[in-house]
Amino acid sequence: MEKQTLPASSCSLVLLEDTKKSSLLLSNGSSGYPPAAANGSLVPLAPSVAGSSSTGRDKKGSVVTGAVPGYPERETWTRQMDFIMSCVGFAVGLGNVWRFPYLCYKNGGGVFLIPYLLIVFVGGIPIFFLEIALGQFMKAGSINVWNIAPLFKGLGYASMVIVFFCNTYYIMVLAWGFYYLIKSFNSTLPWSTCDNEWNSHNCIETFHHQDCINASLANVTISGNLTCADLADARSPIIEFWENKVLNISSGLDEAGQINWELTLCLMAVWVLVYFCVWKGVKSTGKIVYFTATFPYVVLVILLVRGVTLPGAYDGIMYYIKPDWSKLEEPQVWIDAGTQIFFSYAIGLGALTALGSYNRFNNDCYKDAFVLALINSGTSFFAGFVVFSILGFMAAEQGVDISQVAESGPGLAFIAYPKAVSLMPVAPLWAALFFFMLLLLGLDSQFVGVEGFITGILDLFPGKYNYRYKREIAVAICCLLCFIIDLSMVTQGGMYVFQLFDYYSASGMTLLWQAFWECIVVAWVYGADRFMDDVARMIGYRPFPWMKWCWSFVTPCVCLVRHLLLPPCELQAADLQQRHVYPWWGEVIGWCLALSSMLCIPVSLLYKLFRAKGTFKERWAHLTSPVWGAHHLEYMAPDVKSLSSLSPGMDDNKVIIFESVM
Repeated sequence: MEKQTLPASSCSLVLLEDTKKSSLLLSNGSSGYPPAAANGSLVPLAPSVAGSSSTGRDKKGSVVTGAVPGYPERETWTRQMDFIMSCVGFAVGLGNVWRFPYLCYKNGGGVFLIPYLLIVFVGGIPIFFLEIALGQFMKAGSINVWNIAPLFKGLGYASMVIVFFCNTYYIMVLAWGFYYLIKSFNSTLPWSTCDNEWNSHNCIETFHHQDCINASLANVTISGNLTCADLADARSPIIEFWENKVLNISSGLDEAGQINWELTLCLMAVWVLVYFCVWKGVKSTGKIVYFTATFPYVVLVILLVRGVTLPGAYDGIMYYIKPDWSKLEEPQVWIDAGTQIFFSYAIGLGALTALGSYNRFNNDCYKDAFVLALINSGTSFFAGFVVFSILGFMAAEQGVDISQVAESGPGLAFIAYPKAVSLMPVAPLWAALFFFMLLLLGLDSQFVGVEGFITGILDLFPGKYNYRYKREIAVAICCLLCFIIDLSMVTQGGMYVFQLFDYYSASGMTLLWQAFWECIVVAWVYGADRFMDDVARMIGYRPFPWMKWCWSFVTPCVCLVRHLLLPPCELQAADLQQRHVYPWWGEVIGWCLALSSMLCIPVSLLYKLFRAKGTFKERWAHLTSPVWGAHHLEYMAPDVKSLSSLSPGMDDNKVIIFESVM
């Protein structure tokens, strides 16, 4: 429906569109929301009338847009547990298993929990709750949810860019995991021996470090014709499998090389799986996550039981939790804690907003936020015991310190852990279990991320563009486009491209920028007290004021300080034996990835301000007035006179609405 602009007064009666001859949605002239019922649910002021359309303004100047014929009613979760499981599946992912345990041991063991939990309560939970509540209140995805302050709709576009990049590169981890899972179904694990075609002459299966502790033994032969001095150049079969077989890694970003067709087929299979998980919407996604979100916990428990029975497990666990109080003085510890919270809670991606938009209007999202935060952080801490019990065993087997086998990221998932399971009895079984868990942990995060992106895209199209299979086609286009970009990551230089995306496109820098502006817009543009009122009218009670204080002051300051403390380090990619420094043009591409989302906010803001008419004050007032959706008519009464007094006549089949001249 194209809006008309009138040169008349600031508010004019406009005859817009034909509707069916039915009762109009009447207003009783009151403003605001009805009080909550005894059971916490909201009592609607007036029923929505199918086929009617109504628009007005509340006392604060907010536009209220009624239900329009042809606009399908928004889906809701079949049961609330579907929402909980989807959030668990999305937020609890690979970062909980391979990043948190490493950061915990690196930053003082149990002491790391102090800055971690502090930032959970001042940054993690407040923004986590804000995004879910905002989606539930506005019933829209990551773009249209910012109709709450249309001037800052660039926040929605920024989150869409970030989640698109995440969907593009994150699935590569699943492709690698799927490849390892397939290779696990062998009587002898291919990464446990040196007699494969991809192994070099420097490959050695057993290093005998304990025989070379004394430097005087440097020239002593320890295995065949291998001396202790030769160990410096020796390479493990698991490293050679990862580099030479899986990645077939080149010397740098400027050497793309050939496509790995085995990895390409794995990537294609994972994308097909994601497509069929997402194409039918939350009705089907909500069922799938019951398995993908819960089964990894079963595998983690099995691996923990197995891990603690291995020799060296106790030393590994103590290395993980032993506190080092001196670490609290180091800024890097606090930086790592903040980064981990933003990554593991999936803040700033818009997917949580999309998931919340499918909730019932009066769902208790405040309670959900605390439950989900507890599950997320609890999983991270629990996974540490699983990982370090295995790493302790691995260190004991090799006769080295645990610090030499503890790694983060792909190094833990595809080097340290595969090596550990290769040392266990019935190694293929434990390898298959681990990589199946890895695949499930990543899958639910992946298809919920795709769901968030698709929700935002489809919300941009009005109901008149609604047609059959619109969603299925949109999901197919999204998956195909991401797959085409992913082809650059299955080449010999693909790991360098992957790390370029990982470092810049969804880095701490972009997520902190996003979270900062989310808090500023809700707390200072829309109004923290006003949004607290909205939440109270949704859930039936007012949240603790701590949330409002965090949105207004604490969380923006934490984001700003954390942003300023980001170390200006040089992007490097590890091929594990040497470090590759990216060329200048690689850095330029990386900054383009980062700025493509960060600039959405100021560019969109300036464009809207310059395009509007009137004085700056009038433009600001108009562009920061919320635009309510159709579902709000059931819970708030526009401050307009009752339409029942209108005399029927020639235009009795028209709807009279208010339309701003701007």
